[in-house]
Amino acid sequence: RPTLSSEVGIIICDVTNPASLDEMAKQAAIVLNCVGPYRFYGEPVVKACVENGTSCIDICGEPQFLELMYWKYHEKAAEKGAYIIGSSGFDSIPADLGVIYTKNKMNGMLTAVESFLTIHSGPEGLCIHDGTWKSAVYGFGDQSNLKKLRNEANLKPVPIIGPKLKRRWPLSYCRELSSYSVPFLGADVSVVRRTQRYLHENLEQSPVQYAAYINMGGITSVIKLMFAGLFFLFFVRFGIGRQLLIKFPWLFSFGYFSKQGPTQKQMDGSSFTLRFFGQGYSQGFDPEKGKPNTRICTQVKGPEPGYVATPIAMVQAAMTLLNDASDLPSMGGVFTPGAAFFRTKLIDRLNQRGIEFSVISSSEV
Repeated sequence: RPTLSSEVGIIICDVTNPASLDEMAKQAAIVLNCVGPYRFYGEPVVKACVENGTSCIDICGEPQFLELMYWKYHEKAAEKGAYIIGSSGFDSIPADLGVIYTKNKMNGMLTAVESFLTIHSGPEGLCIHDGTWKSAVYGFGDQSNLKKLRNEANLKPVPIIGPKLKRRWPLSYCRELSSYSVPFLGADVSVVRRTQRYLHENLEQSPVQYAAYINMGGITSVIKLMFAGLFFLFFVRFGIGRQLLIKFPWLFSFGYFSKQGPTQKQMDGSSFTLRFFGQGYSQGFDPEKGKPNTRICTQVKGPEPGYVATPIAMVQAAMTLLNDASDLPSMGGVFTPGAAFFRTKLIDRLNQRGIEFSVISSSEV
């Protein structure tokens, strides 16, 4: 837009210059941080916001960064009254709030949920910018440090209500959706589990077990993905392999990731559906005395995930933070979207703007 510079002020700051970040944070009520990979560029922004009592929202899908920021800054953010809310884009608002929505719609106690993500593309196909690819490469290459961080945290296990949710095979067939699926390796599982821990420990809510999968469609897509996955998991283990993955994203991802990102036509033709299959117990039924006797199916659907749904989710999260202050946690801190927004009108705001939450079916078994 040629008129944008006259409509919106510009503050220039640099993550390598803490004074410039302080100057930015002092002028803002909320900072929306879109600059990743967050493992390299995210912490200076969080630090400046916390120190200046400014709230911050990001669209990070990197579990290691998200969990590290909690351990390093939660207490200081609470002291300063700043709300630091990560993963507020496609990673992981649809999944995190989708589980909360499913729980709220359940006629009884929800104990376990599986989600299945389907990405729909138009005639031009799909493409994702290599910034997301880089985050994945560095994240998988540094898995040992994430394990170390979790071991040092030494959190006590969240109780399991009802039967333990069984993990599916690395490749499984989802009968309900007539599609092959593989585990979804994004941040959703980490974020949802942190939310469920927060709701259990702070509000004594019964925790929900969660597993996430992505639908691959037919057998041709599965074979293509298996080859890409094997290449990725082999190369990501070595420094030179990671350099090659980052230099040639289009080649190693079989065309799904590129340095150019999607075209406008690709974005216009793409959308997502996230289907949740939940089980639990009807009101008054004791989980220790039998199998789950209630099921529910819900969904969240929306436009192209990375460049259309993500900004909708992020901006509406910020609007909710500004306008629903009385429904937020009473003190600041570092939160997941579900922990920060479970009492607010964020789902209503998203419904009005094209990210739609709905119940597909609900029944007692």
